[in-house]
Amino acid sequence: MLFLGTSLTAGYGLEPDQAYPALIQRKIDSLGLHWRAVNAGLSGETSAGALRRLDWLLEGPIRIVVVETGANDGLRGLDLDSTRANLEAILAKVRAHDSTIAVVLAGMEVPPNLGPNYARRFHGLYTVLARQRRLTLIPFLLQGVGGIDSLNQGDGIHPTPRGQEIVADNVWRVVGPLLGDTVAARTPPS
Repeated sequence: MLFLGTSLTAGYGLEPDQAYPALIQRKIDSLGLHWRAVNAGLSGETSAGALRRLDWLLEGPIRIVVVETGANDGLRGLDLDSTRANLEAILAKVRAHDSTIAVVLAGMEVPPNLGPNYARRFHGLYTVLARQRRLTLIPFLLQGVGGIDSLNQGDGIHPTPRGQEIVADNVWRVVGPLLGDTVAARTPPS
């Protein structure tokens, strides 16, 4: 399972084993499942950067890709049509590499300082794309964490270790069921 993402996935400001992909790996291990969670988070990366490095990340056997990108586009106020085009290109590359890969899109939000129209369009970007492309959606990666001071580091953006645990729970609720479905689908009938 590949986690393509930003500093939120990388675990900015934390030890690598405190980032949510490592916490997902612990859940996998505790269930005795034979899956590996690969953290491909990169701090500061935009959706264009994720698209540029995707080819080499897709090498090897991958059954699930969790796409968490676009947050830095939003924080910088980048053109949302470009962000959408980058997300669509990421999805197309994953599907071209292997059409059986399950793709999970992690929805993000932007702070209100960019204006209500931009925030509404940004939010809609993920829900519309997930619906149109029939993707599994994590509605908001930082649900229960975003905007809560005690769950974020001093910058108010990056989760603390406790915040990452909540993010891992948000992701697990969506990804966990896919592990069983994918394993069952790939097991030959007896």
